[in-house]
Amino acid sequence: MKAIGSFLTPEQRLSDLAKGKNSGTKIIVTAAITGSIHTPTMSPDLPITPQQIADEVLRVYQAGGAVAHIHVRNPETGQPSSDMALFREVLTKVKSRCNIILCLSTGAGLGMTTEERLRVVSTFQPEMASLNCGSMNFGIFRPLQTIKDFKHPWEKAYLAMTEDFVFPNTFKTLAEFFQVFSRNQTKPELEIYDAGMISNIAYMIEQGHLKTPIYLQFVLGILGGILASPHSLIFLRDHAREVLQDFVWSVCGAGRHQIPLCTMALTLGGNVRVGMEDSLYVGKGIKAKSNAEQVEKVVRILRELSLEPATPDEARQILGLKGLDKVNW
Repeated sequence: MKAIGSFLTPEQRLSDLAKGKNSGTKIIVTAAITGSIHTPTMSPDLPITPQQIADEVLRVYQAGGAVAHIHVRNPETGQPSSDMALFREVLTKVKSRCNIILCLSTGAGLGMTTEERLRVVSTFQPEMASLNCGSMNFGIFRPLQTIKDFKHPWEKAYLAMTEDFVFPNTFKTLAEFFQVFSRNQTKPELEIYDAGMISNIAYMIEQGHLKTPIYLQFVLGILGGILASPHSLIFLRDHAREVLQDFVWSVCGAGRHQIPLCTMALTLGGNVRVGMEDSLYVGKGIKAKSNAEQVEKVVRILRELSLEPATPDEARQILGLKGLDKVNW
């Protein structure tokens, strides 16, 4: 297994694959189960209730996923929620059934306060949680152009408000986030939506708020962030190499870009994230019935490249996590 922070150049990875040789790197497959971007009207199969979310996590685990990225929703309306009781129900149901890594969201629903977003870390002391690394326009209002009738009144208003919304992650709040993460021994999954966020991370390391090695999740294709393209992915990876030291990285792409960008990441030495938070489809024009369908597809692809999905415990070793026995649920 490669040491944390070591890299394969595209030439090294492609050379290994051309020889039919496994590079020695196990691939961490993450599934973002439900998110806070899509709304119930967009898919009848979007997991909503704690039981549905927990069942999806088990399917992801059985399909080869090592990490599940967790948001929760109001079980009656599907609206994004920061209710700790809903999180606890999901976490305990999953822990009783498998040892998958649960990465809790501190993005929560758009418009929530810093305190609301951090509560999952201080309450549950998870092995890993997401940490958004800079402020940005975060536009998810485009579906309003095509969807006229919604199942719930909140959906239209929620999407519409993002046309005039800035997702705030200031230097002050980033420092506060890192303090809470450090205090609870929670590894941050550093979510990168644009190049400036890499510079923000470098500053946080310089100021002592964040210690290496770090884990980067490149998020491509959100309106307001960097475009989802091969050039963007190579640029972000190379820029991170310039200004950061020890890191492991992964990528997710919004919508139709999900599988192509994940496939590209596999040839560049990266890990991958799929899931219904990022895309509701498993192929062109084919809606996913579950997150597991997307995991199964990316696992097939990585195995065609003579790679193997990491188990949860292998992913813990790669990422340097504290272990499932040290969480608070």
